[in-house]
Amino acid sequence: MADRAIFQDFVVTRSDRLLRTAYLLARDWGVAEDLLQESLTKAWFAWPGIDEPEAYVRRVLVTTYVSWWRRRWRRELPSDDLPDRPALDVARDGEELWRAVGRLPARQRAVIVLRFYEDLPVGEVARLLGCQEGTVKSQTAKALAKLRVDESIVKETRR
Repeated sequence: MADRAIFQDFVVTRSDRLLRTAYLLARDWGVAEDLLQESLTKAWFAWPGIDEPEAYVRRVLVTTYVSWWRRRWRRELPSDDLPDRPALDVARDGEELWRAVGRLPARQRAVIVLRFYEDLPVGEVARLLGCQEGTVKSQTAKALAKLRVDESIVKETRR
């Protein structure tokens, strides 16, 4: 019963931040909510053996996102209906920047989100993505190079 209370407290206190991370990866609030729910479900089954819950759930979030992307996961179709509640506003300033980040390939987007939004060190990002630190560095460099030449960002900085 204590594990259940601790897990519920974790979900209540950390879900907003984890949902924003999921949104930045998926670029869709519905998919982000599904991604977070799936990640929390996986965490629940492993809960008694988890030492660092947030790091664990973040890793599950990223690996689940990557596996969905690889499968070209599409459960829902876009709709013209508005949601019942407004979505969280991740960053009103720099909307064009986040759109440009959204145009990056999935792995580069994951690296950018984890390095610069989550502010994780290279080693931690490599561990979460299951790759070498050099891969994280090269993916970061490639992503930043693409962002530097993205027309929408260049236009925004000239204003």
